[in-house]
Amino acid sequence: MKILAINPGSTSTKVALFEDESQLWSDTQRYDVEVIKQFSSIPDQEEFRLVEIKKALAAHHTDLTSLDAVVGRGGLLKPIPSGTYIVSEPMLEDLRSCRYGSHASNLGAPLAFRLAQQGSCNRSYIVDPVIVDEMIPEARLSGLPEIKRRSIFHALNQKAVARRAVAELGKEPGSCNLVVAHMGGGISVGAHDCGRVVDVNNALDGEGPFSPERAGSLPSGGLVHLAYSGEHDLNGLLKRIVGGGGLVAHLGTNDLREVQRRIDEEGDEKAALLFEALAYQVAKEIGACSAVLKGRVDAIVLTGGLAYSDRLVGKIRQRISFIAPVLVYPGEDEMKALAEGALRVLQGEEKGREYR
Repeated sequence: MKILAINPGSTSTKVALFEDESQLWSDTQRYDVEVIKQFSSIPDQEEFRLVEIKKALAAHHTDLTSLDAVVGRGGLLKPIPSGTYIVSEPMLEDLRSCRYGSHASNLGAPLAFRLAQQGSCNRSYIVDPVIVDEMIPEARLSGLPEIKRRSIFHALNQKAVARRAVAELGKEPGSCNLVVAHMGGGISVGAHDCGRVVDVNNALDGEGPFSPERAGSLPSGGLVHLAYSGEHDLNGLLKRIVGGGGLVAHLGTNDLREVQRRIDEEGDEKAALLFEALAYQVAKEIGACSAVLKGRVDAIVLTGGLAYSDRLVGKIRQRISFIAPVLVYPGEDEMKALAEGALRVLQGEEKGREYR
């Protein structure tokens, strides 16, 4: 089975061709900010990106008619359970209208749909978008009825590494309790109850641990006072929480390697404290998810770009290893996860879900 995977970012589009689970080639198209600025909205970029993807296909001598399916990164849709979804008109309408929010990932399904149509395979999918929602009712409540907790997290990578962990443990799919911590520019920690993520911090709006770029959970009173201090307007404060918080706010960098360099080469005590606090907060969130699972945890999984740091992993492990064995899968192979999701449907292991 030949599967084309597409992952649109704010100023880039990743494209990769897979034959079953093996990657044949990959291409990352990067766009100048000024090029992107000429479009008034993200949906307006669809035709431009389609042409650019076709250039990549031509450069790698790949004909659309050779494809068995096209899979795109899922965008901001209504909350849905985990799985591989068939791209449909209702899905395209919600993404193109940005009904549930505007993000470059909204282009994944429309691009996959059009390429699949033009190649005549007519099979297009998305897999585990960020809005996957399997939370139990009690996890949705906050202390204010006007504010409900939402499930927005790194679902694609969390689900992919969870499947990998279950296989490594020699267990049957859907038979394990896991705590999965995705650690990247944002950090999400999920409680996986036999395959369902029954609770997870909202890694976009600012729950859970602070990260290289996000503020994480904040004292409510302090946040309200900051909002009314006159120092920030609404958009400015939101950008400080998501994009300008965490390590960036404290140290002026979102690069954990730079933080480690300052500690080792300059003896920077502030950097050392922030590094320790990052590990502390991730470990604390893992402990909270372990309580959600009532202490019955088969393994804890650390993944994402920050998991390449042996020092960070070591500090987290010191605090959580008493709970369960710790498995480490650095990075996030999103393209492979997309292709595997489509392949499971093509091979009949799963049924493609419908978005209604």
